[in-house]
Amino acid sequence: MGLNRWLATAAMAAALAAPCMAAAGTFRLSSETNENSSRTQGGQRFADLLEEASGGDMSVKVFPNAVLTGGDQLKQAEMLARGALDFSVTSAITISNVVPEMAVFSLPYLFSGYDEVDAAVSGPAGAEMARIMEQHGLKLLAWGESGFRELTNSKRPVRSPEDLKGLKIRVAGPMFIDVMTALGANPQQIQWTETFSALQQGVVDGQENPIGAVIVPQRVYEVQKYITTWHYSYDPAFLMMSLEKWNKLSAEEQEMVQTAATEAMDWQKALTREQTAEGLALLQEKGMEVYEPDAAGISAFAEAAGPAFDAWADKVGGDLVSLFSASAE
Repeated sequence: MGLNRWLATAAMAAALAAPCMAAAGTFRLSSETNENSSRTQGGQRFADLLEEASGGDMSVKVFPNAVLTGGDQLKQAEMLARGALDFSVTSAITISNVVPEMAVFSLPYLFSGYDEVDAAVSGPAGAEMARIMEQHGLKLLAWGESGFRELTNSKRPVRSPEDLKGLKIRVAGPMFIDVMTALGANPQQIQWTETFSALQQGVVDGQENPIGAVIVPQRVYEVQKYITTWHYSYDPAFLMMSLEKWNKLSAEEQEMVQTAATEAMDWQKALTREQTAEGLALLQEKGMEVYEPDAAGISAFAEAAGPAFDAWADKVGGDLVSLFSASAE
């Protein structure tokens, strides 16, 4: 074999081998929020822990702002399920198009506080959700947190359902459309990556999201004046992996991935709660007007959202809703 032919053959062999080597040791993690959010930071924490535990054999590259899915966060779960992505740190809302049962978390006023949330995700309800996700090609590795979703807008204080009438509110999915409609608002479904500009340009008047995980790090306060801390819907975060990719790992690799994921998301949850606790003061410093409803005010919002709760509880499945309610209690 001549030298030129040998070099060409060697180059082709190297090119063919490279993807296999990359697939074995280098993984991609998608997050739809920016690098300042606790969700993306949780993903980076996982990457650092896994690389350290594996001695550099397992490397994870974190991609924020849903860049791997062209800015469409709803594609993350579908791409994971078919093995086109390796990991994702995301929320229940963004995978409910693939796993409809995940919509249970978004039911208005299902949870009243963190104790109920923790009891649900760490008990039979959380285990059942992990089982359901595997049926869709997704491996749930660990629960984190986005937090309770709060309402912001640029027009006026919202102290009752009547104050929502006519407000154009950006929402993330079909359940939220029904909930906001029941509350009297005019919901608009918009990708999160397009929401800031929509608020800035007045396409919508407001949005609803967790304080620590989204409103503060995404600088929503720059385009919003009022916030109502009505805790109307809880949004978990979690780290998941392509089940196909998980099944290809050795038992030792699976243990390293699982350990790193659990530690990273425990850290992410603690960070989110710290940021949420400090967030209201920061928002006030930035000029936002805060309204914190009392128990009677919360009851008024919950009652108005009741028809949407009932309709979506039927869609999600009564047995699953009952399991979550029992776990929370």
